[in-house]
Amino acid sequence: KSSDGPIQRFDKCLEEFYALCDQLELCLRLAHECLSQSCDSAKHSPTLVPTATKPDAVQPDSLPYPQYLAVIKAQIACAKDIHTALLDCANKVTGKTPAPPTGPGGTL
Repeated sequence: KSSDGPIQRFDKCLEEFYALCDQLELCLRLAHECLSQSCDSAKHSPTLVPTATKPDAVQPDSLPYPQYLAVIKAQIACAKDIHTALLDCANKVTGKTPAPPTGPGGTL
């Protein structure tokens, strides 16, 4: 029985090691996703959206999150309007009658 003690401790330490590795992998995946989202935001958004939770860390030229949401909603509405206009023009050119909407807001 005295030889089972070190083996059990080794197994427990190994299990804890793999649990920490799994946590580290999840943290790295989350960090990668956040970085990717930040890069996409910087590329496609005209102004920065603050990611810091401390008020003193917010950059002065950044856009508050509620205003950012309003900008995104306006961009989505504009894209839908453009899509509808192009669809109407294509239907007029081909002589087809427009299809009825398939639900709230139609499909994009």
